[in-house]
Amino acid sequence: MEREIYNIDTSIRFDPLERIDVGAIDAGCKERWFNTSLTRVNDSVVRLGIIEGEFHWHSHREEDEFFYVLSGRLLVDLEERSVELGPNQGFTVPRGVVHRTRAPERTVMLMVEGAGVVPTGDE
Repeated sequence: MEREIYNIDTSIRFDPLERIDVGAIDAGCKERWFNTSLTRVNDSVVRLGIIEGEFHWHSHREEDEFFYVLSGRLLVDLEERSVELGPNQGFTVPRGVVHRTRAPERTVMLMVEGAGVVPTGDE
């Protein structure tokens, strides 16, 4: 399968005390793989993913990663199993665990991870 083209922006879009309208961002997104940092909370960042397709296998040596589905369907593949998430469901991938995400349909999700994480993985 051909590797998806990812649009990943790690710059923080919203400062504290600013309203964040995820619906408006979603409505304006025409890309199949969009990932942006919404805001920083302490030493973590809240990211928005609007995706359809699959990400590559990777891991994060130093950071856990939390996924929370707002709409659509997300599959989190681990080496030994896959976990399917629907709206209002979340899942944490611990640091060092090799994983990939897949969305068989347009999926909107929030992710929470350390501010220093490299979204494409360390390896």
